[in-house]
Order: sequence, then C-alpha cells, then structure tokens
Amino acid sequence: MKAVIARAFAPLDQLAYGDWPEPEAKGDGVVIAAEAIGVNYPDGLLVQGLYQMKPPVPFVPGMEVAGRVIAAGSKVQSIKVGDRVAALTVIGGYAEKVAFPETMAMKLPDAMSAADACALICGYGTSHHALKQRGQLEQGETLCVLGAAGATGVAAVQIGKAMGAKVIGVASSPQKQRIAAEAGADIVLGYDNLKDALKEITGGKGVDVGFDPVGGDAFEALARAMGWNGRLLVIGFASGTIPKLAVNLTLVKGFSVVGVYWGDFTVREPQTYAGNMRELVDWYLAGKVKPVIEGVYPLADAASVLKRVLGRGASGKLILKP
Repeated sequence: MKAVIARAFAPLDQLAYGDWPEPEAKGDGVVIAAEAIGVNYPDGLLVQGLYQMKPPVPFVPGMEVAGRVIAAGSKVQSIKVGDRVAALTVIGGYAEKVAFPETMAMKLPDAMSAADACALICGYGTSHHALKQRGQLEQGETLCVLGAAGATGVAAVQIGKAMGAKVIGVASSPQKQRIAAEAGADIVLGYDNLKDALKEITGGKGVDVGFDPVGGDAFEALARAMGWNGRLLVIGFASGTIPKLAVNLTLVKGFSVVGVYWGDFTVREPQTYAGNMRELVDWYLAGKVKPVIEGVYPLADAASVLKRVLGRGASGKLILKP
C-alpha cells in the first residue's frame, strides 16, 4: 500500500510517499481502509523531531483517521467488517490502510462524514478537554480564544458557546476573523492592542478563561488581560515562539496557568476521554458543533499541506484522502 514515510527526523520536504507494508488485524486490532486522514500541527513537529514523543524511524505519521473496517482480529468484540469508524492512532495514520486496537475505535453515526469525524478527534477533542477538565469553563464566563480560525480555535469557539460562555475570538486577518465570527464568536478581535481591547470589552474585569494555541507575544497580552481566578490554558505554540511568563502577574492578578496535553490525557484517563467524545458526538448531531473543513487533498501532498498548517496558513481543518 501507499503511505507517507518519515525515514528520519528531517524537514517536511523530506517526507516520502511510497510503498509501506500492509497492516494486519491481530488479536484486538482492526484494519480500516482510510477515507479521511486529519492533518494536525503536532504531525509536523513529530516528523522533524520537535515533538515530545520521538518514535523509532522510519515511521508513518498521522494521529487521526476514519474509514471502513476491512479486517478484525480474533479478539475484537464490538466492531465488525463493514463498520464505519474513526480512531486516534498516535502514528500510522498517513496511509491507505491503518491498524489500531479496538479500544481506540469510535463507531460513526450515519450522519457524520469521515472528514468531520477526523476533525472531532484531535482538534475538538483537545479544545473540549481544555475547556471542560482543565479550564473548568462555566456558563456565563468570558472565554478568549487566540488563533480562533485554526482547527482547535474554531473548535474552542463552538464548544465555548455550547458550554454557555461569552466568547471572544482573536484572529490575524479579516478573512480569519470572519471564520471566527461564523463559528459563533460573540466578539472578534485582531492582535493589535489586544490587552487594552480585552480590558475594555470585559469592563476591566478581565478574561475568565484564556485559550492559547499561539504563544509568542499574544500569550503575554492575554496574560495581562486575565481576570481574578482566571485560567490561562497553554495549548501550543503555533507562532513558533515559546513565551516566558512574568510570574508576578499570576500573583497580583490571581489567575492560574494550566497546561493542556491532550495526547497524554487520552492515555492516562481513557474513560474520561471516551465520555468527552460521546458528548462531542451528541453536540455534533444536535448541531451545536460543526467542523470547518477548509479542504481535502491527496495523501501524496502531505508535506505541502503540513507546511501550510505549521505556517499558520490554514483556516479550519485540512484533510488528506488516499
């Protein structure tokens, strides 16, 4: 079968598209024919050796995939050949066929497309865990979402609204600001004079929950706009700059800085993760959340698509298709 292969930790343009051994369904494992493969920011870090995890090389990247089951191991109980499923795979997703344990598979309702299912896993899964478990967002609170037109940002806007928050979306261009507004943000801002704008919008009270997948200067502006008992969520560093925190701000403003590592959460707390995914699917079917799929691209174009994601050139979710 064909797959995207990282033969060494190297720049994205050294990813290869070529032959890879076909996976087998053993024990509690299933194999699907991939219909949609999600592209995520960590994928691009992983293949360059810049992520927290470093798998043995060569490997096939890709952490989320959806398709139809074509083989099931002898110990599989709840899934059968022909079922439509999506899964979190950690690696191995950028391929025509993908194997994973039954426990990682989520059956898809007929009303959910394979592309939307991929978006719900990582992007929405991260944002949901961030706002629910880590940020403990409550109805009526003010949520500020940086990078509000990206995959996790759009998700955070929609999930924040589903949880009853007042949502401020921050994005870098008029086009991206329009996407944030269409996702449901009550107020949309750019990054210029962000601290002062947030202070004015909140009447000097500050932000209750800050959602930051961007880092860099935007993190400092958001930190200075946090309110008493606020929770500033560290999601990632799409700007390419890991910021430094003036910890005296947390003292005088009485807010917490909370790390969000969704991948580790899914391993450490699988039951909570499963419950989160059930809630997201219910919200999807009720129309409360709806992924924004910017485009679907050939699997062979994975390197160029990843470059767009890492360069913050994408709005919404990008999908690869074999």
